[in-house]
Parts: sequence; C-alpha cells; structure tokens
Amino acid sequence: MSAVSNMGQKDLLEIVPPFIAQGSSAMIRILELPPGDPGIAPHRHSGPVFGYMLEGEMLFELEGEAPYPVKAGEAFWEPGGDVIHYMIANLLPDKTSRLVVVAMCVPGVPMLTMVSDEELAAKAGERRSAPSR
Repeated sequence: MSAVSNMGQKDLLEIVPPFIAQGSSAMIRILELPPGDPGIAPHRHSGPVFGYMLEGEMLFELEGEAPYPVKAGEAFWEPGGDVIHYMIANLLPDKTSRLVVVAMCVPGVPMLTMVSDEELAAKAGERRSAPSR
C-alpha cells in the first residue's frame, strides 16, 4: 500500500521548463490586482515564472502570444529571460483578483526588469491581438 494517495489531486500544468541557471533561488509571492488594475508595465523576469490564479480573472500577455484570460483555478507560466511580459491586468472591474507566483531568480540578476519605451516602440508591430470572445 502506497503512503501517497492520488485522492483529491488535480494536475494543473505540466511543462518542460527552460534552462534554470545553477544557483538560482525560488521566490513565492502572492499578488493582488485591485478591481480593473492594468497591472505592472511591460517587464522581463530573470528566470521562469509559474503561477496559479487563486481568485478572479486576469488578462495575461507574453511576447509572441496573443493575450488570453486566466481564471481562478487555472495555472500559467512564462519562460523568463528575454521574453517580454506585456500584461497581467485584472479583468474584473468590481473585484480584486489574486494569484500566487513562483519565480526562479537567476543569481546576480534582478527578478524583474522593466522594458524601455524604445524597445516597446520597436516591437509594437509584433504584438498579437487578443482573440474575440
């Protein structure tokens, strides 16, 4: 008889992560997005980020992908590195959305780096539109 039971378990996300630098640390953070909050400006993470939506709904956009909604109970991830994280906006005008993220932080590199206005302007034509609902 196994000491570990699968009862009540549900796989949320399974991916092969990109390279994780030796000596990286993991940071776990709960983020709260106030009603209608557009979220943080475009940025990059030094390493991959994995997340789970606790409550609410957000619009999530990474470089090379169309923005898409992530709802409570759903998981998401991003590779970090050179990939721009364009958007993490609360889609609910009247409710706070909450999520938990696990970020792999590369030694000696800030976990979050803002993207310059010049780079955003240069890449503006590459952004994809959200699919119609």
